[in-house]
Amino acid sequence: DGCIFVAEVKNMTADYHLHSCFSGDSETPTEEMIKKGLAQGLSLMCMTEHLDMDYPYSDVSFDLDADAYFREMHRLQEAYHDRIEIRIGAELGIQPQLGDAYRQWLSDKSFDFLIGSTHLVDRFDPYYPDFWTSYDAASGVNRSLDVTLQNIRAFDDFDVYGHIDYIIRYVPDGDRVFSYKKHADQVDAVLKLLIEKGKGIEINTGGYKAGLSEPNPCHDVLRRYKELGGEIITMGSDAHTTEYVAYRFADAKEVLRECGFRYFTVFRERKAEFVPL
Repeated sequence: DGCIFVAEVKNMTADYHLHSCFSGDSETPTEEMIKKGLAQGLSLMCMTEHLDMDYPYSDVSFDLDADAYFREMHRLQEAYHDRIEIRIGAELGIQPQLGDAYRQWLSDKSFDFLIGSTHLVDRFDPYYPDFWTSYDAASGVNRSLDVTLQNIRAFDDFDVYGHIDYIIRYVPDGDRVFSYKKHADQVDAVLKLLIEKGKGIEINTGGYKAGLSEPNPCHDVLRRYKELGGEIITMGSDAHTTEYVAYRFADAKEVLRECGFRYFTVFRERKAEFVPL
């Protein structure tokens, strides 16, 4: 279904989850991220700047100036065309009521790649302490997975779903370890729906950056996605500063192999290309 195996590519490394100053939570110039990718030996970088419509907190804006973003990305593509391939993406913070708004926003834009993510749960961001006054760890994770399923049903114009167990980064008490066994029914429902819709997931090394022992999602979720027939999986650092570009990608590739994957995925013009691990 439009998937291309690029088996002739040797030792390609591609970071498909990156943020710069076009995202409300980063001040890093986009060109500095590209330069760091070059220094890290990346073959391909896809910037995925944040757009979180209807974000309820006033201390940060997750609007995306698409016109300025595309202008800068086209400039960088031209400036670095002979050194590294640069692709244009976005990370959309989905809420169940926003499907029509995102479809309208995307209607006149040409991206290479889109991540869909759950950043808000019932209009609360688990990054902030106020979320955890209403939920303990187990109920907060449960509710996040329920909302993720609602999000995918409401809107599916994305290529992969980001960091499915993202909420575990911000659990305030106890072990920040995601248990697939405790949430198996919900995780399976999410993964099966993504596979049914032809969507993928990512391995996000931002989990390591957050102090977790595993990437997001964890080994068990990655393994279960593969068992259910999932094949589309991108690699992303979720870097917002240069020091985390391609962070622990050697470890991430080994995790993918351990979970049964033989390929990772890159996207161009919203079409998947499979690259051998």
